[in-house]
Amino acid sequence: MLTGIELSLTIAQIIQRLRGSHLHSQIERQAKECLHQPDVKLESLKEDVRSFLKTSGWERKLQNAVYRELQLPPRHPPAPPEHLKEPLVYMRKAQASWEKRVLKSLNSMSTELGVPLAHMRPAAEQKELTNKWNEMGTDEPDLSRFRPVYAPKDFLEVLIGLRNPNHDSSEDISVRSHWGLIQVPLNVRDIPHLREAYSELNLTSGQMGIDDHALIHPAVLCTHSLFCLHVSCVVVMEEDSAAAQQYSRQGCPTGLRADLWALILNATNQPQDVMHYEQLKAGVIQHNLLVDNLIYKDVKLTASNDDYYFVFEDFLYQVLLCFSRDTAVLEHFKYNSATPPKSYIQGEIISVIPFHGFSMYVAPLCFLYNEPSKLYNVFREMYIRYFFRLHSISSHPSGILSLCLQFERLLQTHLPQLFYHLRQIGVQPLRLAFKWMVRAFSGYLSTDQLLLLWDRILGYDSLEVVAVLAAAVFAFRAENLMEVTSLASAEAVLADLSTLKVMPLIQVFLFATAM
Repeated sequence: MLTGIELSLTIAQIIQRLRGSHLHSQIERQAKECLHQPDVKLESLKEDVRSFLKTSGWERKLQNAVYRELQLPPRHPPAPPEHLKEPLVYMRKAQASWEKRVLKSLNSMSTELGVPLAHMRPAAEQKELTNKWNEMGTDEPDLSRFRPVYAPKDFLEVLIGLRNPNHDSSEDISVRSHWGLIQVPLNVRDIPHLREAYSELNLTSGQMGIDDHALIHPAVLCTHSLFCLHVSCVVVMEEDSAAAQQYSRQGCPTGLRADLWALILNATNQPQDVMHYEQLKAGVIQHNLLVDNLIYKDVKLTASNDDYYFVFEDFLYQVLLCFSRDTAVLEHFKYNSATPPKSYIQGEIISVIPFHGFSMYVAPLCFLYNEPSKLYNVFREMYIRYFFRLHSISSHPSGILSLCLQFERLLQTHLPQLFYHLRQIGVQPLRLAFKWMVRAFSGYLSTDQLLLLWDRILGYDSLEVVAVLAAAVFAFRAENLMEVTSLASAEAVLADLSTLKVMPLIQVFLFATAM
């Protein structure tokens, strides 16, 4: 609970951030316009204006905006900016060192290929790109010279080598920490604490992803489905972000998932949002960035070869090319341990350097949104809330480092024989699971199951469930894994996750595992 002083400080910060927003000017305009209405009296002016804003829906929009601000990490003015980004010094240094390495790779590529980091497109190229904006997937540029700046396995090696210089590992009572790859002392939750935190996922609670496929009498199943649909419709109609987030903890109905996610993220598609997207599109058409080629390359290597996502190739180019230029993304660097890479050319700036698999953060969203500007806004919100944590070094509970440590601890504690067996044959479980976690399982699960997993990420405002699912997959395949004698055979056992059902795995692992 916040103290009185902390609460006052939080309220003041939220007011300050919202005061310059477009929503503030809209509410101010509506309040002025309502003064001309006959039922607004001078003697009860304040109450009448409030009543008007409530009945006209503006109060709810303000509540959602406040709720979104509350989901972002708090900002404490007395604390130095670098502490807000990451409180641990050795983590900040490790992230800075990693960034230098990535930038060096990007600059080396630019020098070797003779391709500038950014340049103005010739008029003919601008016209051509404008004409084929909606069919960029048909273009086949020569990308043979370009390579991904880094792959997830490169990033894993950096995480493995990370150590806290102030921590003496010899003081550890248990030797289990020496079994795993992650050697940093972070607090991660074990199953008893996870059960408490994820109580809505228990075996007796209804779940989208289980009950809708269960062998239940059709009449009972129909009644349950109609009830869930009715509740979700009410939540959407009320436009309540907090209620939508609570509801999604037990899964979203397929037909309303897009609306519920947009509501949770407070991702709107108002005229100003569409205009912002069009401005980004104009920036793409005017300027060519080196990272554009990396985006093309990544989409070609990943989504274009995926049975679920290849049809969305055009959408992926549109969203990612715009995203690479969006200065609004820079706001999240205030609470991200990373620093934005800069490549200025008449106002252009690179917001994120894509790595191998980056496009898979966008691909599943294409099943939900068919309007580019709406798709873009939802992805941007998903990224600045969650996905950035999967490729930056930090001590945050949802950071990739904590997820890796939690995955290893869950296996060591609850599947010790399996963990020991894999170590005996020279297999580190984290090396097999890391590629799943760094993509939040995108590209590995079937899309319907992936969306059920992401329902819970949004519902609990945490990526923790990703580590839980990774451990649950090992538990599910434990019998086969106990028989393997090499890395290749272990990889074969875990090669195909497309038939797995997410929610039964998570439920059984969390609530049916012996303590």
